[in-house]
Amino acid sequence: MHTDPAPLPIPPIGHREGHWTVPDTGLVSRRARAAGTGPYDAAIPAPLAELSLAVPGDLAADAAEAEAALVALDREAAATLGGTHPTLGPMASILLRTESASSSRIEDLTVGARQLALAELRASTSTNARMVVANVRAMETAIALAERLDLPAVLAMQQALLAEDPRHAEEAGRLREQLVWIGRGAHSPRGASFIAPEAAEVPAAMDDLVRFLARDDLPVLIHAALAHAQLETIHPFTDGNGRTGRALVHALLHGKGLLTTLTPPLSAGLLRELDAYIAALTAFRAGDARPIVEAMAQAARYAAVTGGALIRDLGAELEEARERLAGLRPQAVGWRLLPLLVGQPVIDAAAVRRALGVADASAQRALAQLTEAGVLQERTGAARGRIWQHEGILAVLDDYAAAIRRPG
Repeated sequence: MHTDPAPLPIPPIGHREGHWTVPDTGLVSRRARAAGTGPYDAAIPAPLAELSLAVPGDLAADAAEAEAALVALDREAAATLGGTHPTLGPMASILLRTESASSSRIEDLTVGARQLALAELRASTSTNARMVVANVRAMETAIALAERLDLPAVLAMQQALLAEDPRHAEEAGRLREQLVWIGRGAHSPRGASFIAPEAAEVPAAMDDLVRFLARDDLPVLIHAALAHAQLETIHPFTDGNGRTGRALVHALLHGKGLLTTLTPPLSAGLLRELDAYIAALTAFRAGDARPIVEAMAQAARYAAVTGGALIRDLGAELEEARERLAGLRPQAVGWRLLPLLVGQPVIDAAAVRRALGVADASAQRALAQLTEAGVLQERTGAARGRIWQHEGILAVLDDYAAAIRRPG
């Protein structure tokens, strides 16, 4: 007889009633003001810092298997490329960027590989691309601060995310001071799918979350899944909660020592099963953490398998480029530029100068060498402000993004 899997019980959230009044600003109809005015129930997060977890055996095994897959990817990259290999850093960089782009796509921020690479050069006119680059900075901040996951670290992640967004720059790196909610209208929380805690309760809830992050008695992936769901429940910021919460997952995976080299595209796995991910957050708030652990474990397996394939596909592009450069003398500066194209497949002379620490003449020579060999293509046709790209690497990245089917 089929039985449902055992839950991972946690205390459910509570609720606190408030009263909302929609002001008469002239922007909202009388009918909408009347419907939006009245009582609402804001969430009260259940504390996690001292929580005793009874993880069902099958769920613990599932999480351990997913952890092992991530570790295998991390070790394979380090072993295959070697710690001093010039491609290791660019590979890690592009996986982090892929994760950031996938996390942004969950928030409906979609951008192609070329526009994202241009935004890294500050040469893109795409607003979405600049916002995804900001998410890259948040991920980088998360990894850099992984060994001290306190409140300033979490604030720094969100600050990196929103610092250059003119709509939210004043709120970047600060806990919110207003009520926020998910779904329904912008003028009232009434009828929303989730109403976050009152702003006055956020500092205490974040203090509890920080103490939960400091625990070292939990399986890492389970720890990360619960911490992520708790941050989404607290919703401590006016914007960027989802992307900050997913950056926090990677900070935990690195801070607890599970990963040392790569930032695998976990958000790509969550994006493929977006309805299940959202349902898992709802179940967490209702008192069952099993679905969010399952969602994170499945995302980890997807990240490990597809991240490995992405590394191999990018490696194949580099190998083909090396064959094209076979006649180039070993001391040529073009060889030093080649591995950097993985992390920056759209590049200009200024970026080459910075990356290689060479004069402009040497940078131009390297670009010319790779262009003459057919490795790079110059697409602007301009005398100044020229930009080169590696079309094969861009195609690999775009194909990966296309394979992630976001519902709806």
